[in-house]
Amino acid sequence: MGEGNALRLNWPLIWDNLRAILWSALPVLGKVLLILVLTRLLLNASKTFVRKLFLPERRRMAMDPQKARTLETLLQSTLRYLLYFIAGITILATLGVKTESLLASAGVVGVAIGFGAQSLVRDVLTGFFIIFEDQFAVGDYIETGGFSGYVEEMGLRVTKLRDPSGVVHVLPNSEISKVSNHSRGNRTALVDIAVAYTANVASVQAILEAALADLAQQLDTIVEGPRVLGIINLSPSEMVWRVWARTKPMQHWSVEREIRKALKTALDEAGLEPPYPHTILRREGSEQ
Repeated sequence: MGEGNALRLNWPLIWDNLRAILWSALPVLGKVLLILVLTRLLLNASKTFVRKLFLPERRRMAMDPQKARTLETLLQSTLRYLLYFIAGITILATLGVKTESLLASAGVVGVAIGFGAQSLVRDVLTGFFIIFEDQFAVGDYIETGGFSGYVEEMGLRVTKLRDPSGVVHVLPNSEISKVSNHSRGNRTALVDIAVAYTANVASVQAILEAALADLAQQLDTIVEGPRVLGIINLSPSEMVWRVWARTKPMQHWSVEREIRKALKTALDEAGLEPPYPHTILRREGSEQ
């Protein structure tokens, strides 16, 4: 009977102790929750503030729109990391951690974990050099690291590319070593069109030049040309003509499509059929 009393738990006492612990922890938990909510609100407010700061009507000095978007995403990334850091330190202080000694020993701790964070440091440093050297900006179409697409976002650590199919590629800045920027400077549009040998060379050139003259007046994306370069190849069944034009950045694909459409329409209206291979069949002994 005495052993049963010894093993019997004093549930009222245990409940009173748990309630006391929970009651004493509520203020701390409430403070942590308040810090998280305030951090979220500050993140949203900072994003809205930065977006409005770089609106065209709010900018104090003239700035290229792509450069403004690049600085906007970079500033948002910096503020986000800063707010996360401040929130983390505040939560540790609320939980009773001595953040003064933690910050004082940050140098020693930084050396200790620096070997594991070398990639992070390289990402941040490379990001700064990309911005400083103006290698590309938000909205540019680039190729790097085996990926190609439009720069959608630039941060301190990563750069986001969206390819023509809509897939977003997230690249660490340290892996961006060689960049091909398709959005800087005018582009070249080249179109090859095949014409049958039965067509007269002078007539074909006149038809192509007339079609291109009308197209140059219709498209404001063409900055020079288009003009006929001449015949570039003579194959067994056709002669290939080449057309050249210089376009605004990233407009060469659309201009090439319009040139093909205009030339095909002009050749059809002139009654010139597309080339096709000819095959001659002979019977044995037909020459006799």
